[in-house]
Amino acid sequence: MEKTSKIYVAGHRGLVGGAICRQLEEQGFTNLVVRTSAELDLRDQQQVNAFFEQERPEYVFLAAAKVGGIYANDTYPAEFIRDNLLIQTNVIDAAYKHEAAKLLFLGSSCIYPKFAPQPMTEDCLLTGSLEPTNEWYAIAKIAGIKMCQAYRKQYGFDAISAMPTNLYGQGDNFHPQNSHVLPAILQRFHNAKHEQEESVTVWGTGSPLREFLHVDDMARACIFLMEEYSGHDHVNVGSGKEISILQLAELVAECVGYKGAIVTDPSKPDGTPRKLMDSRKLFDMGWQPELELREGITQTYQWYLDNYVNGTHNRGGKD
Repeated sequence: MEKTSKIYVAGHRGLVGGAICRQLEEQGFTNLVVRTSAELDLRDQQQVNAFFEQERPEYVFLAAAKVGGIYANDTYPAEFIRDNLLIQTNVIDAAYKHEAAKLLFLGSSCIYPKFAPQPMTEDCLLTGSLEPTNEWYAIAKIAGIKMCQAYRKQYGFDAISAMPTNLYGQGDNFHPQNSHVLPAILQRFHNAKHEQEESVTVWGTGSPLREFLHVDDMARACIFLMEEYSGHDHVNVGSGKEISILQLAELVAECVGYKGAIVTDPSKPDGTPRKLMDSRKLFDMGWQPELELREGITQTYQWYLDNYVNGTHNRGGKD
């Protein structure tokens, strides 16, 4: 990409899309094109085609999606599969038809089977059953990967896919029901500190292991892949480091300044024991994450204070 190349970031108000815009600007790219969902409904094929006809972006980061945690996935399965299939189908097809030079599609680690071997390599895809609570979202994302591969195979369109691990950071969703594990824990400890609660209860035994990557690192990886990678297969993007849920809770408590006790509740479900991405393919290309978890959580907590506690933040879902 040239610094003046026209770059379209779909989903610029979301967690990943916002980070990609920040990183592009920090790296000196000056010709970014964005639209809010009110200005451009990516589920509408006519609107998407008209946008690409008018703007003709050279590079496309497809970070727009309908996203949410287990509760949202399980409660709105039709919306999750329909909206995501429409968004990615319209954007990938329009980018090809209007001669974009390259497109990067963002997926999710939930594309892998529920009982995939650990750590999960790229070739685990479609080797087993999905986690039932988010299979609707996962199937849509798998279709996006396969669509990129199909357009590469049939049309020679340079479409690539990146699969991130659990992301967190500036722009995260702190909705009490629809947020992911790290922002949910962070908010819980903040509230416990504010209310001077004596203890905070963590669901399950606290033993499951999870991997986290700061969204700014994810954005840097996306730009790296856009510039350095062109291939059929999708690429895992993770930190390569695991932490137990209990250790995560203890680390968040330290960053927030909560001094009370942390209690586990083994009567509640643990979920998958381990969920680690194998990111050696990306690491071997020369990319490495920059932010350690403690630093990333501290930054995220400050952003949460600035935007949710001391300010207002748009909690929109699919921007």
